[in-house]
Amino acid sequence: MNFSSDTAAPAHPSVLEAMMRANSGPAPSYGADKVTARVRAQLARVFETDDFDFWITPSGTAANALALSCFCPPIHSVICHQEAHIQMDERGAVEFFTGGGRLHLMPGEGAKLDHDLFAEYLLNYDPGFVHATPPAVLSLTNLTECGTAYSADEVARFAKRANLGGLAVHLDGARFGNALAHTGASPAQMSWQAGVDVLTLGLTKTGALSCDVVILFGQAKAKGKELRARAKRAGHMPAKMRFLAAQAEAMLEGGLWLDLSRHANAMAQKLAAVFREDSIELAWDVQGNEVFALLDPHDIDKLQEDGAAFYAEWPGGSSRFVCSWATTEAEIESVRETLKRPMRK
Repeated sequence: MNFSSDTAAPAHPSVLEAMMRANSGPAPSYGADKVTARVRAQLARVFETDDFDFWITPSGTAANALALSCFCPPIHSVICHQEAHIQMDERGAVEFFTGGGRLHLMPGEGAKLDHDLFAEYLLNYDPGFVHATPPAVLSLTNLTECGTAYSADEVARFAKRANLGGLAVHLDGARFGNALAHTGASPAQMSWQAGVDVLTLGLTKTGALSCDVVILFGQAKAKGKELRARAKRAGHMPAKMRFLAAQAEAMLEGGLWLDLSRHANAMAQKLAAVFREDSIELAWDVQGNEVFALLDPHDIDKLQEDGAAFYAEWPGGSSRFVCSWATTEAEIESVRETLKRPMRK
C-alpha cells in the first residue's frame, strides 16, 4: 500500500529497456544523438506542430526553473498560485535561476488561480511604478497541488488575459498526462493551442526514471539558445543526453505515457470509492491520480499499522494518497480491508 508519491513508483520496464538499447556503442554528446532527434519527431506528432524547440532535464524542478528563467528578468515576477509547486516545494529554485525574480502569489479554490482576482490585478497594477515588482510570466500548474485539473478552456482563458497584460504563459505539467486523461483534451489543446508559451512536460511521475521536457512553442522557441546556455551554466546539459532521451522516447511511443496516466487516474477513482464506502469525506474532487481524504485519526493509525505509505498530514487537514502506473487492485483492496478491521492497539 504505497501511496506516498508517484515518484516512489519504479520506472516502467519499457523505459529501462529503451535505456539499455541506447547503451550500445558511442553516440554524439549533449543532445546531438539520434535518440534525441527521434524524440523531437515524436513531440511533433504528439503536439501536432513542428513549431517548437525543447530541452530534456532530469527533474521537474530543473525544468520549471530553467523554463521560467528564460522569461522572467531578475527585476520582474512570476504570478502563480500560493500553493503552487514552484512556491511550496522547489526551495527557491525559480528565484535562484532567474537571478532575483520573485514569485507573486495569488489565491484560488483547490489550488487553482482565481481568474477574476488575476484579471483585476492585471487591470490595476502600474508597470511604471518603480517601487513594485511587475509580473513577466503567469505560471499555471496542471494537475494542481490539490489534484484538481484546469480544462483546456480554462488555460486558454488565463492565457488570453495574460497576453493582454504582456505576460508569457508557463504550464507546469509535472502531471500533465493525468490532467489530459481527466479532461479528455489533447496535448495540443492543453498547451500551444490554449496559448501556452512554455510547457514543462513531466514524465518522471508518469513512469520514467528521471526525465522532464521543457517545450518552447511558437515565438517562444526563440528562447531555445538561451535555454541551452542557462542549462549549461546550471549543470543541466547532460553529456550523455541519449539516456534521458531514451526515457522520453519509450514514454511517448504508442502513447504509453497517456495509458499509464489513465491507469493511475482509474486507481485513484477506485481508492476514492473505498473511502466513500467507509463514509470518509474527500477534501477535493478526484480529477487525476491523487486522493485527499479527511481521515479520522484512528483510520490513519490503522493504515500506518498495516504499513500503508501516504502523507498523513497534508496542508489543509487532509491525508494525501497518490496512485501511479504501478498501483494495483490488490493495494486498493488492502486499504478497504484495513479500514474495516478494528484497531489492534
